[in-house]
Amino acid sequence: MSVAQSAFHDALFDSTHPAPPGLTDRRGRPAGKRFDVYRNNVAVSLTEALELGFPCINRLIGAENFKKVAGVFLRRHPPRNPMLLQYGADFPDFLEGFAPLSHLGYLADVARLEQALRLSYHAADAVPANAATLETLPPEALVGVRLRLAPAVRLVRSRWPVHAIWAFNMENGLKPRPGAQNTLVTRPGFDPQMTVIDTATAAFIVALIAGETLGQAHEHATGAAADFNLAAALTLLLGTSAIAGIEPGKTGA
Repeated sequence: MSVAQSAFHDALFDSTHPAPPGLTDRRGRPAGKRFDVYRNNVAVSLTEALELGFPCINRLIGAENFKKVAGVFLRRHPPRNPMLLQYGADFPDFLEGFAPLSHLGYLADVARLEQALRLSYHAADAVPANAATLETLPPEALVGVRLRLAPAVRLVRSRWPVHAIWAFNMENGLKPRPGAQNTLVTRPGFDPQMTVIDTATAAFIVALIAGETLGQAHEHATGAAADFNLAAALTLLLGTSAIAGIEPGKTGA
């Protein structure tokens, strides 16, 4: 980035900077006021993108506070992608380190859940796997199977009851109770849906996402909880179109 580009970039995302030197309008006049209007329009558009992407955070801290926080965020994290719908990928991490909101420790993970919903919504389509494929495999071959999850699948693990917090604010759900929650995001239809899952099922899904075999994923899950229910986990994944491919491995793998 050249010096001139850097000056324009800094001025565009920080109203404390003056208009870049040498910037003029169509008549050759200094473009200070016009640049201020343009800068304001950019800030409004980015703030609206954050409001659209993180509506629960907006409710949790209030609309006015959200606009103030968004102003700080956009100065530190200008867009890297021309698609406004994708703006805010760094917002959860930003909230985690934002001192004025440090007393609301759950905010960052609630934002991660909202980001997961957004990413799931815009993820590529995938044809759900046929459950009958698993049924045709001999028992000794199942341990080597790899399950390829759909692009829309996301998993948010948190020490906070993030799903309950989201549901309480966005769907008039029950008041959240303290405790960790693991939330699986899938997209069986047009819109993402959330399912709260136990620690063992979460460990199972993490292993599948990492590309491990069914046998290896099962070991991770039973390590988290000896009573892990493999059938229930597979039923959940198949029933929410979360499995896009079933790849048999070598017998005994």
